[in-house]
Amino acid sequence: MNFYNEMMDANGGVRAHYQRYDDWLKSTPHERIARKRAEADLAFHRVGITFAVYGEEAGKERLIPFDIVPRIIPSAEWKALQSGLRQRVKALNMFLHDIYHDQEILKAGIIPAEQVLNNAQYRPVMKGVDVPGGIYAHIAGVDVVRAGEGEFYVLEDNLRVPSGVSYMLEDRKMMMRLFPELFAKHKVAPVQHYPDLLLEKLRAVAPKGVSNPTVVVLTPGAYNSAYFEHTFLAQQMGVELVEGRDLFVKNEVVYMQTTQGPQRVDVIYRRIDDDFLDPQAFRPDSALGVPGILKAYQAGNVTLANAIGTGVADDKSIYPYVPEMIRFYLGEEPKLNNVPTYMCRKKDDLDYVLAHLPELVVKEVHGAGGYGMLVGPAATKEQIEHFRQLLLAKPDGYIAQPTLALSNCPTFVEEGIAPRHLDLRPFVLSSGDCVNMVPGGLTRVALTKGSLVVNSSQGGGTKDTWVLED
Repeated sequence: MNFYNEMMDANGGVRAHYQRYDDWLKSTPHERIARKRAEADLAFHRVGITFAVYGEEAGKERLIPFDIVPRIIPSAEWKALQSGLRQRVKALNMFLHDIYHDQEILKAGIIPAEQVLNNAQYRPVMKGVDVPGGIYAHIAGVDVVRAGEGEFYVLEDNLRVPSGVSYMLEDRKMMMRLFPELFAKHKVAPVQHYPDLLLEKLRAVAPKGVSNPTVVVLTPGAYNSAYFEHTFLAQQMGVELVEGRDLFVKNEVVYMQTTQGPQRVDVIYRRIDDDFLDPQAFRPDSALGVPGILKAYQAGNVTLANAIGTGVADDKSIYPYVPEMIRFYLGEEPKLNNVPTYMCRKKDDLDYVLAHLPELVVKEVHGAGGYGMLVGPAATKEQIEHFRQLLLAKPDGYIAQPTLALSNCPTFVEEGIAPRHLDLRPFVLSSGDCVNMVPGGLTRVALTKGSLVVNSSQGGGTKDTWVLED
């Protein structure tokens, strides 16, 4: 398989947008780079940028490996990508509003009604609930991969509680600290204003009549794998970080306990899944949520970002229909491609998948974080047989996709600099008609040779993403 190298062309020449970086790399002593890499590791440890790995020893935390070769994206390429992301997130928000209101797309037969209404992430309690500005996914993390020159594919839409933005910001801070001379040589678009942009978006969706909203970040607590990010964003936005026990509901209004007494809360950036949000409405055993918060939300007295019920739009069984959503709601052709997808609930698709398992990537429709997945070309015979049984037992629980020729980028690994596969998660912020994002996003890189799985939970690392300004 031929992989597109982001830095080098097919003849081994350096691509124009990487030329200055390459000159710097060649003229910088290897010892200095090794020293700077060690410095970065130390600094990340000191700041506490770790994440918990589920399924390992309890409480075990790891540092996400940081690579000092940046991923550089030329301005024109970013503009095209940004335009496609705006279009996609706009259509997804329209879809979410529609399925909880008139359900026009279901009536038109474009998406089978049972695919949506029987989906575990569909929340009937949201039917008829009007949310400010019609925005359900205020923060979307869209995973994009490149297969060739200007050839981008959306791998998945993360609309529930997308994480990773703190790594994007910390990676940039680290690169600027370690190699200030590189930023003097390149016009790199800034990303540091993300927390300000996020706060602006959250304030813009406050309930009607609230002119100076109180915004909080709701975290499940210190044992969550993304807790570093929750504290980081609350601190950067200058708002309170709260847990469920810090909030209470009275007369369908949410309050926060403070040393000065109760204070009304208007907008909650929640990093807790729907199931755990309100023990009166969802899981009665949840100690993480706020009893009565759903009623306050339905009454329009508090805004939740992201909205309850957004998960149905990032479910992998709904993903194949996003291009149709764009045509239906916007009357436009999709600017970004989906990866061709086989829906195993369809008999013909299932037959094809079972016959071609060693070539395909099979994903659980509700899976996340690289779990519940088969990468056919890298799988053992036993793993392939195991997935064959899973597919036969529950075909509607899976989709399959061809193995993409993911682009790669030079990366520092034990044997020196070598190409490694990567993806990009730009963070798209919405409020009303306005859809914004900072230039770039989180670049995740598979550090294992030949691996196409970039998730940090599966041993992936991160790179700083540079979008060059004209």
